[in-house]
Amino acid sequence: MATNLNIEVTPISRVEGHGDLVLDVKNQRIEKLQFRIPESPRFFEAMLVGKKYTEPSHITSRICGICSVAHTFASIRATEAALGVELNDQILKLRKLTNHGEMIQSNCLHVYFLAAPDFLGVGSVVPLLKTHPAVVQIAVNMKKVANEMVRVVGGRAIHPITTVVGGFTKLPSVEGLLKLKDMLNALYADLETSLAVLKTLKLPDFERETEYICITDDQDYALYSGDLMSSDGWKINNQDYLTKIHEKVVQHSTGKHCWASRDAYMVGALSRINNNYARLSDNAKRYAEEFGLKPPCYNTFMINIAQFVEIVHCVDDSIRLIDELLEAGLDNDRAMVAVEPKAGRGVGIVEAPRGALIHDYTYDADGRIIKANLIIPTNMNYANVEKDLNQLVPAIIDKSEDEIRLGCEMLIRAYDPCISCSTHFLNVTLINK
Repeated sequence: MATNLNIEVTPISRVEGHGDLVLDVKNQRIEKLQFRIPESPRFFEAMLVGKKYTEPSHITSRICGICSVAHTFASIRATEAALGVELNDQILKLRKLTNHGEMIQSNCLHVYFLAAPDFLGVGSVVPLLKTHPAVVQIAVNMKKVANEMVRVVGGRAIHPITTVVGGFTKLPSVEGLLKLKDMLNALYADLETSLAVLKTLKLPDFERETEYICITDDQDYALYSGDLMSSDGWKINNQDYLTKIHEKVVQHSTGKHCWASRDAYMVGALSRINNNYARLSDNAKRYAEEFGLKPPCYNTFMINIAQFVEIVHCVDDSIRLIDELLEAGLDNDRAMVAVEPKAGRGVGIVEAPRGALIHDYTYDADGRIIKANLIIPTNMNYANVEKDLNQLVPAIIDKSEDEIRLGCEMLIRAYDPCISCSTHFLNVTLINK
């Protein structure tokens, strides 16, 4: 039993970016517990000021190489909302298909490469090449298919270039979509193999109820568009997000902490499953039932399973979208709609793999940004991570120091944090002389 602990893990492995765990326990009481983010701030909001409406999506996609599609679409949707752009069905379906590609590749990266080693008792995916070679090969193949989806529709596997304000500069070919459909159908056997392996994993028995926030839609399992909603009972138009979402600076982190109805909330796959379960594909629901995943679920470690269920949904829905696009026929005359610069404010919220991603732009009459605000999913989860850790540590305090350290790291990794994206804090002191 650990009576006194002084743990500092710097940096935490198998997460994107640099985050530290600081834990100080005296006489089995937590004296200090921090998920510390030491990365230097990034200045994308400042970079956007003065940029013409055609530029922000190409700039902000560089915030992240994993979530470049989500940043592209959050940016484009904010701009289109500000300029009053109305899209047609073909553009929307192609964007949703591209977004599914990124969701599959990112969720695959986390479930197979970053989280699975924790539950299989190894330090990285490398030992799994010997013990579970078939599963590693499945993961590699799945990422390849997902990247190909983004490339075929978006023009490039990372930082897409054909999707712009108002539509697409170039449509995919019929042959390209048919090839994607074949590749997606071939994934079903891999998903079944993965299901059998993932069901053998023993997840920690841990629960803490919190507020779950995501976008929602009456028709779709909302990933590309929808109203912002909370498990605490509110739903608002995206334009009004500032009435619910609040940020604050904390001394130990260059990533801000967020709160809404309570002092913390969760975004990401588990939030989406909890709030939008009914709109999953039937096949994804079957997988969820195999894992015993049903709303409401309060076990943070089930984020990993929720991500896998979302992979299944995105495969199903991608095939549906391809069929509908091919049945309607790809029409180059409907690849773009008219866009005219004007003054206005617009908010774009999409579901990045790690949760709701907010871009908020204000434009002048010439279509140039005069103000920008970005709130990143990992940023929104920081406060909730610390709340979870404060409940987890007392529950495992009778274990060894190594086990406590691993348990805390596993919980942090469950959130799949993308730390570099989240650092936006800059404290400026002006001195008049």
